Amino acid sequence: MATAELLSFEEALAKYEPVLGFEVHVELSTKTKMFSAAPNAFGGAPNTFVAPVDLGLPGSLPVVNEQAVRYSISLGLALGCSIAETSRFHRKNYFYPDLAKNYQISQYDEPIAFDGEVEVELDDGTVYRIPIERAHMEEDAGKLTHVGGATGRIQGAEYSLVDYNRAGVPLVEIVTRPIYGAAERAPELARAYVATIRDIVRSLGVSDARMERGNLRCDANVSLRPHGAEKLGTRTETKNVNSLRSVERAVRYEIQRQAAILDAGGTIVQETRHWHEDTGTTSAGRPKSDADDYRYFPEPDLLPVVPSRELIAELRAALPESPTVFRRRLETEYGFTESEFRDLINANLLVELEQTVGAGAAPAQARKWWLGEILRIANSRGVEAGTLISPLHVSELIALVETGQLTDRLGRQVLEGVIAGEGSPDEVVKARGLAVVSDDSALLAAIDEALATQPDVLAKIRDGKVQAAGAVIGAVMKAMRGQADAARVRELVLERATSVG
Repeated sequence: MATAELLSFEEALAKYEPVLGFEVHVELSTKTKMFSAAPNAFGGAPNTFVAPVDLGLPGSLPVVNEQAVRYSISLGLALGCSIAETSRFHRKNYFYPDLAKNYQISQYDEPIAFDGEVEVELDDGTVYRIPIERAHMEEDAGKLTHVGGATGRIQGAEYSLVDYNRAGVPLVEIVTRPIYGAAERAPELARAYVATIRDIVRSLGVSDARMERGNLRCDANVSLRPHGAEKLGTRTETKNVNSLRSVERAVRYEIQRQAAILDAGGTIVQETRHWHEDTGTTSAGRPKSDADDYRYFPEPDLLPVVPSRELIAELRAALPESPTVFRRRLETEYGFTESEFRDLINANLLVELEQTVGAGAAPAQARKWWLGEILRIANSRGVEAGTLISPLHVSELIALVETGQLTDRLGRQVLEGVIAGEGSPDEVVKARGLAVVSDDSALLAAIDEALATQPDVLAKIRDGKVQAAGAVIGAVMKAMRGQADAARVRELVLERATSVG
């Protein structure tokens, strides 16, 4: 793939104003699919989580998932939207093998939620208010695997395989209005907005929001216009970006790419584009269809959705605090410095931190473990830290360390066992035999042996050179396989050195 010409980011912003728009797709964590009783689950053998409706078989009829409607209303309310007194499903027609019916059941001009606003806070505390046009319900498509070729995409592939396990999974698509005024902060705002949406759906409990699994995906729209111009530029839509870092990079790249084309006298093609994580670039997908091309018409097999005022009031009363309020509360309660708190935000660990503290851990210890060994393992595997271990297990691990049953070193081994699926911290300790040796008689036996083999060290300790005790402590810890409290060993070494003959 040829590399596109780019204008520097600074020069692009000096000449053009970026206008942003986002379509975030949120898979809902219901037990079954949007219109069928097939399981809504991740993984599984291909084409096993399916029902006749998902496969578009003749005579099969869709039935709306009530829990998906409740989740959609909750999400709409959390986005500051009005909830429609009545909303309708439509058929969005297109031919593509990822939906066997050759149409998607979605919502068009009558969405479940509309006219909202989301407050997004950047790293330095700057707040943007993002206008939400709509949040509508629909079903997800299946997954295509392109076999052959160098890129894993359809171009150059020898053939493609279709897995319909994801077809029919409940989705809410959140669509913003055009976002103005971000200027040089456009890429940062893109990342922060998607992070805010992810935090909202996680706090509601309506989605796992694991971007690496596709539970939450972003289509990023970017257009440029000369400063002072009223007419919007032609936009591109970078599809299915599935990490916060990639959203930020994709927006920055498109600004630079489009600016270079406009600066050379060219025109922007309205199209979808693919994001390439390895090269940090986008490539052309297909010309972007307008609504007319999809031939929307009301879904004849489904009645309108008419939520009661009592249901809306019930769901409104159950809303959690907003991500901004949540962050400010934790910052006040936990007493971290600004930089310490910012590290937690950047690692997307505030929810895990609060849940760990809620399970009994001290905030400082919770922060230490999440930002330390857990984040290190997550980074090495290319996953989010919150997917590796539950806050409850982190709290239990911290308790074992704080009560002296584990050292930090042993704690790290227990953590590895929990992440490997060996059970809870207590279960890993028992299975691996990792508890600290608290029997002083066993420690004294090891100390006596170490002192007997190092008489010169014993002499130095007796002469007041207590730092020499380090050699004995090291030998004892080795003999105990690290399963001893080093502070207690040091205390016993100094006592023993002055008492033995």
